[in-house]
Amino acid sequence: MKYIIVGLGNFGATLAEKLTARGNEVLGIDTDLNKVELFKEKISHTICMDATDELTVSGLPLKDTDMVIIAIGEDQGANIMSTALFKNFNVKRIISRAINPLQQKVLRAIGVDEIIHPEEDTADRMAKKLAFNNVVDSYELSGEHSIIESEVPEQFSGKTLEEIGFRKKFDLLVLATIKRVEVKSNIGKTRTKLQVQEIASHTMVLHKNDILVLFGENSKLQQFLDHVNKNS
Repeated sequence: MKYIIVGLGNFGATLAEKLTARGNEVLGIDTDLNKVELFKEKISHTICMDATDELTVSGLPLKDTDMVIIAIGEDQGANIMSTALFKNFNVKRIISRAINPLQQKVLRAIGVDEIIHPEEDTADRMAKKLAFNNVVDSYELSGEHSIIESEVPEQFSGKTLEEIGFRKKFDLLVLATIKRVEVKSNIGKTRTKLQVQEIASHTMVLHKNDILVLFGENSKLQQFLDHVNKNS
C-alpha cells in the first residue's frame, strides 16, 4: 500500500519506519529539513515541505495514495489546516492525530471520521492495523501470536463457523464476534455501538459487517487475511 505521513515527530517517524519495514511505500513529509534528512534512509521517500500550502500539496501523488495520515502533534493549527486541505483534495482515506478533546471536535466538524491518539495507541500497533486490509484492531500477545479484530468477509456471510472451518482450514481460533448495533440516544440521535456477542460456537452464523475476534500465530493470521483479500 502507499501512504503519505505528514509530520515526522516521534509518532509519525516511527509509524513511517514500521510501515516501510512491512513493505509499504511511504512518503514522509515535514517542514524540518533536519528530520527529513534524518529519516531519508529509513523511510521509502521523504520531502521537506509545508503541508498547509495548497499549491505544494496539489503536486503530491494523491490519486495513487491509499491513505494520508496527519501525524502533526503540538502545532494544532498546522494539523487542522493540513487535514482540511487533504480532505478537500478527496484523498481515498485520511486519518488525523488529536491531542485533546477540542482538537478532536474540530477534526470531526471538518468531516474526519478516523482520529488517532498516539498517547493511547502505539505506532507499532497502528502500523500492524493499517498494513492489514479488513483489520479493525490488533493486539500482539508475543512475538509470534496476536489477537485481531477483522471484518467478516462477504464470502463468509450466512455461514456457520463449522462450515467455514477456521481451525481446519486456517489453524485459527475464533474467540467471539462483535455486532454493530444502531442505538438512539435520549435526544433521538442515532449512533453505531459495538456489541460483543456470546462466546463463539461451531453453530454461530456470521453476518456481513460483523467483526471476528481471531487468535493465532501471526503467520497464520497473515495467511487468512491474504486469502480474504484474494477472494474479496
